[in-house]
Amino acid sequence: MRITLIVVGKTTLAEVKSVCEEYHKRINRYMKFEETVIDNSSIRFNDTDKVKEREGELILKRISATDYLILLDEKGKEFTSEQYAAYVENLMLQSHKNICYVVGGAYGFSKEVYARANAKLCLSRMTFSHQIIRILFAEQLYRAFTIIRKEPYHHQ
Repeated sequence: MRITLIVVGKTTLAEVKSVCEEYHKRINRYMKFEETVIDNSSIRFNDTDKVKEREGELILKRISATDYLILLDEKGKEFTSEQYAAYVENLMLQSHKNICYVVGGAYGFSKEVYARANAKLCLSRMTFSHQIIRILFAEQLYRAFTIIRKEPYHHQ
C-alpha cells in the first residue's frame, strides 16, 4: 500500500518544505508516502469555475481508477486524532493499493473531482493555505501511525 498527497500549488516557503520533508521521512518508516505537486501557476481565468475545472482535470490525470481518493475539504468528515488513526488503520485493512489525499486550489474542487472522490476529510473548519495544510496533514498522518503502533508520540 502507498499513500499519495496531491497538492495544487507550489510551496514557496523553505520552512514549509523543511517541516514537510521531516514528516515525510517519518511517515515513510511506516508506509510508502509521496507528495505530488500540481503547478497551477499558468492557469489564468477570470471565472473561478473554469479554474476549478482546469485544476480538476490535472488532479484526475494523476489518479488511477483503482486509487482510493480522499479530498481534504472543509465539508468533509471531522475526526479526533484517535478517530483518524482508526480510520487510517481501517483503510489499511481494506487493502487499497494507493490512497490519494488531495489538497485543492484556492477555489476548491471541480464537480468532476467531487464525483470521483471516495471520501472527504476535514482537518479543520478554518481555512488554511495549501502550504500550511501540507504540514497539518503530514503531522496528523504521522501521529495516526504512532497511535496505531502505540508509540509514545501522542498523549491523551
